[in-house]
Amino acid sequence: MASPKPPTSVPPTAAFLGPDYDRLGVRVGPDGGTLRVWSDAASSVELVVVDATDLDWITAAIPLTPVGGDIWEVTTHELKVGSRYALRVDGPSSPRNTFNKETLLIDPYARGLVPVRRGEWRCVVVDGAYDWAGAERPGVPLDRTVIYEAHVKGLTKRHPGVPPALHGTYAGLGHPAMIAHLTELGVTAVELLPIHAFETEPRLLQNGLTNYWGYNTLNFFTPHDPYATAEAVAAGPDAVLREVKDMVRALHAAGIEVLLDVVYNHTAELELGAPRSSFRGIDNAGYYRQQDDGAYIDVTGCGNSINTSTDAAARLVIDSLRYWANEIQIDGFRFDLAATLGRDARHEFSSDHPLLRAIVDDPELANLKMIAEPWDVGMGGWQTGNFGTGWSEWNDRYRDRVRNFWLSDVDYARRASTSPAGVGGFATRLAGSSNTFSDERGPLASINFVTAHDGFTLRDLVSYDVKHNMGNGEQNRDGADTNRSFNHGAEGSTDDPGILHTRRKAMRNLLGTLLLSAGVPMMTAGDEFGRTQRGNNNPYCHDSPLTWLDWHHAPWQDDLLAHARRLIQLRQENPALRPRRFAHASDVVPNSSVIDWYDEHGETMSHERWSDPSHRTLQYDAASTPQEEDPNRILLVVHGNERPIDVTLPRIDGITRFTSLWSSVPERPDRDEVVYAPGDTIALPGTALHLFRME
Repeated sequence: MASPKPPTSVPPTAAFLGPDYDRLGVRVGPDGGTLRVWSDAASSVELVVVDATDLDWITAAIPLTPVGGDIWEVTTHELKVGSRYALRVDGPSSPRNTFNKETLLIDPYARGLVPVRRGEWRCVVVDGAYDWAGAERPGVPLDRTVIYEAHVKGLTKRHPGVPPALHGTYAGLGHPAMIAHLTELGVTAVELLPIHAFETEPRLLQNGLTNYWGYNTLNFFTPHDPYATAEAVAAGPDAVLREVKDMVRALHAAGIEVLLDVVYNHTAELELGAPRSSFRGIDNAGYYRQQDDGAYIDVTGCGNSINTSTDAAARLVIDSLRYWANEIQIDGFRFDLAATLGRDARHEFSSDHPLLRAIVDDPELANLKMIAEPWDVGMGGWQTGNFGTGWSEWNDRYRDRVRNFWLSDVDYARRASTSPAGVGGFATRLAGSSNTFSDERGPLASINFVTAHDGFTLRDLVSYDVKHNMGNGEQNRDGADTNRSFNHGAEGSTDDPGILHTRRKAMRNLLGTLLLSAGVPMMTAGDEFGRTQRGNNNPYCHDSPLTWLDWHHAPWQDDLLAHARRLIQLRQENPALRPRRFAHASDVVPNSSVIDWYDEHGETMSHERWSDPSHRTLQYDAASTPQEEDPNRILLVVHGNERPIDVTLPRIDGITRFTSLWSSVPERPDRDEVVYAPGDTIALPGTALHLFRME
């Protein structure tokens, strides 16, 4: 189990954690249901109860009473489990608010939603009771964590072992056939693209497209019901919620954690003039970042930005996290555009923003994994390495350096006969990015990734020089232009056996680097067997076979999968590959890896060779200093150009043998574990990795 966090005090500025904001939303008790709603600017708030079958038929309209602290409250027998309801809110006309007393609004704390028609919803009071049957969180320590980023629908939609009725659903992800793939691969956590209720933007609908990824949140407490089975959807929000919990329980029983990608930085209400579905009609000025004239300050690129410098918005985030963590047993969260959450009243980022500190210090969220996407599109929005203790971060510097080393540098060398950079920057990333993360935070602050949902897949990264996004309806203008990819001689599909051979080895080099680097690795679903999106690096709007994983594989894909399994196994077996702390030259640091570097001749790396672009061969010697595991020492040989080379294994005091564990050279991993002696020579072709255990 993960070590418990020491108790910490909440900063006194975090007033949003005070009792004034407790129990928002609906709570059902013996006297009926109590509804509490926050609005600072409203002049009236009304509960509207509707018929369970005719959602336009209002059966009761009951005013809420202000009870202090800008909270409005009502207790009524009209609210009970299964009740369908909405809010109507009125207030003064002002540049920063857009009240309309006729609009039926979503309660921001609603636990269930049912659709009325496109763009209109009713809230549902759900019964959250559930029998977890003794299932507990796996509590995987961060150093042993291997994250698998996946889309609920895309992962399961075409899996042949999942019954057709469960394809593309929460139940499909919890099915034994799907869990078998995850456990055999060896990943420890599934990070799900957004499953908070979301909807598709009107612009996409007009183009016949859909919001597939889900980064357009409608409500932060309700699961997205299109990912539930048809049976659960027909039965209603209670059944959908149970299906989500069933999925989590099944994954936990298999020892797999569930992380959620959460989008608290903006909402589906988009820019001014777009839908008024919830926050905009309740207190536009309190929930969104605005100029004095009401114009939105958009630091997300999505039309609006949640203003987490207000107590109500900050508390909403904390309450949503607590709900998913405690009621649904989620193990951690990846925060989309997390820099937005850390912006103050002046819209400037602060690493000690009260909300950012509360997320990692809150006792109700203790021991959960908190991962920041450490940027947004506003001024000062790129903050990689600048989040505080308790946070891990997506490390885009790692991604870029690893791609450069294995792909764009190799492409450059083919054209110019020399590489543009040496091995030094790559080595820093391999060893945990100590130039980005402080000693206090250590290498586990780095979430290492080479690909993610956003961008090329692993296979496309080695198969395309440029993006191919014409199907997105934006004339190929969307998506990143700088991909650091390399097609190895042909754009896209080819029958050339030499190009295909080189691409497969490039994928093995990238995958090997990811899974053998210090830090926390994150794989993208399907990369373990080389899935393609045909060069589309931004397929957010395609709910189709383009984005659904294909589980029928060619032999080379099964070989790549065998490499992924072997690499994850070796990572778990060798603590030297997963240090918790950075080592120091003068002190012994427990749970670190003491590192030495050698060149291709087995000699200590000279200062000149670190930056010399003609020398891109390195031997990475890491010796663990564990407290709970046996000592361990590995040697990873890295060769970063296309010329074959002979590498001499170093002579090191106390080391008598090098046992071969893995190499990127063979098409299928070799498990013979051949033993070499110090001073022996190994022959490597162009661009390769070779891992040894040292004894």
